[in-house]
Amino acid sequence: MPGTLKLQSAPALRGLASNSGSPVLRIVLVLMFFLGAVGIVAAAESIRPFTSGSLEQVLASRPNKPFILVLWSLDCQYCPTELKMLSELEKSHAGLDVVLIATDTIDDMPQLADRAANYGTAKFEQWVFAEDMPERLRQEIDGRWYGEVPRTYFYDQKHQRTVRMGLINKSLVEEWLARNTVDTANGKQNGKH
Repeated sequence: MPGTLKLQSAPALRGLASNSGSPVLRIVLVLMFFLGAVGIVAAAESIRPFTSGSLEQVLASRPNKPFILVLWSLDCQYCPTELKMLSELEKSHAGLDVVLIATDTIDDMPQLADRAANYGTAKFEQWVFAEDMPERLRQEIDGRWYGEVPRTYFYDQKHQRTVRMGLINKSLVEEWLARNTVDTANGKQNGKH
């Protein structure tokens, strides 16, 4: 699967390709390596730098639309469980709009892209902290947030938000979806909020 090949496996692939007797196998292995690397680079390029004003961009791009914003990190123990659950829910809820903001650094983009591919979240809009002082970004997102992750914000159609700290469960998201689902055919919100 493109995008899931780890770059650190390059020496192993080169060794396998050079030790194999078949030139076709060598070509296939080299192509697999480059396609995997291209997939990771393309995924990393889709991760946007989150700077002062980025939250306003996220909100402005979703007028009158509910969405979920998740703050996460590569070092977070519970984040993989939550991100995988959201990826699974998206398969059965086409209108689910998730924005991921990694609290890591811009230098971590290749690892973030790799994790997104592994968690099935590459299709979600993704950002990564890109300022020298993450405290400013945390303050801009939520003055009562001190960096703990996962932290999830449920935005309704009017962009009023409800925050949940720690790991969220599937039933909580499904309840929110029942109140905040957008009919993608006509842009109208179903249920009440």
